[in-house]
Amino acid sequence: MSFSIAGKTAIVTGAANGIGLAIARHFADHGANVICADMDEAGLLKQWGENPEDEDDTPSNTRIFAGDLREKLTIANLLSATIDAFERVDILINASRQVMLSDPMDADNLAVQTLLDQNLMTSLRLSQLVAKRMIQQGMNLSEDEQDEPLGAIVNLSSIAASRTQPGLLAYSVASAAVDQMTRSLAVALAPSRIRVNAVSFGSLMSASLRDTIRGDKSTREEIIDGTPLGRIASATEVAEAAQFLCSGSSSFMTGHILTIDGGRSLLDVVGNPAH
Repeated sequence: MSFSIAGKTAIVTGAANGIGLAIARHFADHGANVICADMDEAGLLKQWGENPEDEDDTPSNTRIFAGDLREKLTIANLLSATIDAFERVDILINASRQVMLSDPMDADNLAVQTLLDQNLMTSLRLSQLVAKRMIQQGMNLSEDEQDEPLGAIVNLSSIAASRTQPGLLAYSVASAAVDQMTRSLAVALAPSRIRVNAVSFGSLMSASLRDTIRGDKSTREEIIDGTPLGRIASATEVAEAAQFLCSGSSSFMTGHILTIDGGRSLLDVVGNPAH
């Protein structure tokens, strides 16, 4: 089995912080060329080098791209920047996502629209554009390479997609939509030898959760009590799952929602913490 992604070119969105940052670093450390995309330009510069034009300051296999990926033109510019830097794209990690609490009885429910735009539509538009580029790259393959895979797309989702908590209505709806988008794109792109999967996770030791735990010790106990393996996942564990789904070891997997939650989704959902 090979988990190698060395030499592949990956676009990772949400790469200025959190799980997107962890995945981008993990992929770069394992030999991939990585375009680190985020709307937070200051965060990108902080994490990836204060002067990205200086080769001594930024690793040679990474580049940053700042822009609002909810805009179609920005998505097109991101792909162009990727091709300019590394000449191709082999992997897309849709890690740009937002979590919002919402009132399920809010008639306008702007949170639902906000999260559908951010967590679903951005990933869908970018996936469509990148897939077209992958297919175009496949036209240049030799006859001996015609059966080679053309690319891998991985979406980030949440176990909230199948769990019922009123305050997470918007996030749950958006997560369920991401899961179904993953399955639908997997079927649509399978004839083009592009695989589409997702990583769905529960509690993750992010900077925001770490701050929450510092301020409220009971939160950590609630999460652990609701997780059979008795701990909170690290961002590296999700990054490793994403690497697996982009590697040759998952070559016959598509449309799969890989759950990384320590067994939490196996328990009765009533009363479990919303973290």
